[in-house]
Amino acid sequence: MEGKLTEIFGINVFNDARMVECLPKKIYVKLKQTIENGDDLDIEVAEVVANAMKDWAIERGATHYTHWFQPMTGVTAEKHDSFISPTVDGKVIMEFSGKELIKGEPDASSFPSGGIRSTFEARGYTAWDCTSPAFLREDAAGVTLCIPTAFCSYTGEALDKKTPLLRSMEAINDQALRILKLFNHHDVTSVNVTVGAEQEYFLIDKEDYLKREDLMFTGRTLFGAMPPKGQEMDDHYFGHLRDRVAAFMKDLNEECWKMGILAKTQHNEAAPAQHEMAPVFSTVNIASDHNQLTMELMKRIANNHGLECLLHEKPFEGVNGSGKHNNWSLVTNTGKNLFDPGTTPHENIQFLLFFSAILKAVDEHAGLLRLSASNAGNDHRLGANEAPPAIISIFVGDQMEDVLLQLVETGEATRSKKTGKFSVGVHRIPEFYRDATDRNRTSPFAFTNNRYEFRMIGSSMSIADANTVLNTIVADALCDMANILEQADDFDLAVHDIIKKTVSDHYRIVFNGNGYSKEWEEEAARRGLPNYRSYIDSIPSLISKKSIKLFEKHCVFSKSELYSRAEVEYENYAKTINIEGRTMIQMFSRKYAPAVIRYTKELADSINSITKACPGIDVSVQEDLLTKVSNLLVQAQKAQNHLIDCIIEAESISRETKEAKEAAERERRQAALSYKDEIDLKGLLGMTPFSYKLAQHFKDKVIPAMEDLRRPVDELELIVPKDLWPVPSYGDMLFEV
Repeated sequence: MEGKLTEIFGINVFNDARMVECLPKKIYVKLKQTIENGDDLDIEVAEVVANAMKDWAIERGATHYTHWFQPMTGVTAEKHDSFISPTVDGKVIMEFSGKELIKGEPDASSFPSGGIRSTFEARGYTAWDCTSPAFLREDAAGVTLCIPTAFCSYTGEALDKKTPLLRSMEAINDQALRILKLFNHHDVTSVNVTVGAEQEYFLIDKEDYLKREDLMFTGRTLFGAMPPKGQEMDDHYFGHLRDRVAAFMKDLNEECWKMGILAKTQHNEAAPAQHEMAPVFSTVNIASDHNQLTMELMKRIANNHGLECLLHEKPFEGVNGSGKHNNWSLVTNTGKNLFDPGTTPHENIQFLLFFSAILKAVDEHAGLLRLSASNAGNDHRLGANEAPPAIISIFVGDQMEDVLLQLVETGEATRSKKTGKFSVGVHRIPEFYRDATDRNRTSPFAFTNNRYEFRMIGSSMSIADANTVLNTIVADALCDMANILEQADDFDLAVHDIIKKTVSDHYRIVFNGNGYSKEWEEEAARRGLPNYRSYIDSIPSLISKKSIKLFEKHCVFSKSELYSRAEVEYENYAKTINIEGRTMIQMFSRKYAPAVIRYTKELADSINSITKACPGIDVSVQEDLLTKVSNLLVQAQKAQNHLIDCIIEAESISRETKEAKEAAERERRQAALSYKDEIDLKGLLGMTPFSYKLAQHFKDKVIPAMEDLRRPVDELELIVPKDLWPVPSYGDMLFEV
């Protein structure tokens, strides 16, 4: 397999090795300068690259190309164009120009924009991201050349998740270089953010999936009673892979490797039918692209095996949900990991400075981090004794906690705890040195030897949002430090003072204990740490005065981009819960109620038949069952009626919201203002996004009504015979694959 693996790895990627083969040396050097140093891209270079890319793709069987981009839907988008161009003799030739490579024009009004684009303002642009390699996709459409791109409006605002990520990468590179130059690292010319995104997911049988409208329309089960066994025996975690799952993983690995995705680790996760895949670290924008591709591959390959891959954060109530663990670090072009503490971290002043910058960044911008990892699905997971709590804190481990406490209590760190050797007490098993720190699965943000593991991101989400925020807030902390250090007369003293002050000011964010405990929730409140219990409670942090200043300062988001994204967040939440509520109503009316009515008829017929045939026979069991089932059915019907009323009320609020948006749009047109002009004139503070009221209604009214409907239906599932129950049960789905 080794020979095959090395032969197929990256075979579908126009990577560095491919460019060396296909490009003239002069063009290759210029393109590398653009990629590595941020030099402007020469159109002449683009023309040569486009032609070479086309020839390579056609040789591999491609007939079409697409600008592959990541709009604010959270999934990827693409429009395919063929390479053909007509000739005067009525034939065609295969062409692909530099202009076609660097620019595309998708419809910008049909994607979420939060108001930036109106229906009649359709033009948008996709622009080639040359730092992320093009790749070939092989599927039912044939072979398609996919070109990773940024997606912006005609007026220049970012309409995607990649553009802000690229901007944030430049911001943290600039600020990290300022710090490193002060430490005399003049050989360092760039600092890259590296990320490894672990991906959790569920696999269930495709036939079961197709029988459940809730899974098909929403990605999660809106009804379902737990089977007698769940995950309490811990026998699925790291257990032997079942044949169908192993076959799926084998194909997934091969397809990932062809795409240059460094698929490394695979295993069963804690919940039945749950699994995880983890890649090797790569530069953050490539890691983001690869994670999006991995999710697409998972869905497609599962289908080939008669399976369905569920990426929702909480597809099954009562067992662990799924997330992504975003392993984040900073690495110089010379190969130095800036978060490697060494053997004596108390003496590693540069490391301590970068480490303290993380404390400052996370403490000052916890709301943004919470928002960046959140969606409606993740609200079912965060803080549910299975995932990191909604309260942001940093786990630093025993060694670093001791160093930090020394700085807080005495102002000096003079020692570092030693880890020592690890032995199991068996002579035939070799001893080894234990890691400098334990692991804490309850921490949302954990230092793990030479990187930080941000564990809150939802499994269905793009990692771009979280990394955009993380890059920007750390860049800002480093910027504040560089501003002081560059003016210092005594650099060593100034560094010492900054580290000591930063650690002391932000030590409240450090917590090494059990993040699931009630005691921590109370302690966090005493420390003044925010606790955003719902995703939409954290959305205002995006358009706070502090956030506007932060993102504009580092040129990551403008005011208008921030406001539009807040609007999109509220819209997405409302749309998600609306779909879930309507799905519940449909499933109860068309599946559950008829099934229960059939059962009550069977019970009534049984009572009547027995009483008629054998008067005096005790039929109390059937009568009790009939009474219980009928009462639950009445309870469910009342809950559904209430849910319908809540949905109707939401429709009224939605109409009001739409009318308000249209009125604002007309006013803007009459005043000849762009969206950006309007936001700049009005400011943001005090402006409530249009969809705020609608989202709040779904949170406060619709979700409780959905829960009220689910309870009696789930109880009925445990009573009604299996052959009458209209959908596959949790036991069917979780234990059959």
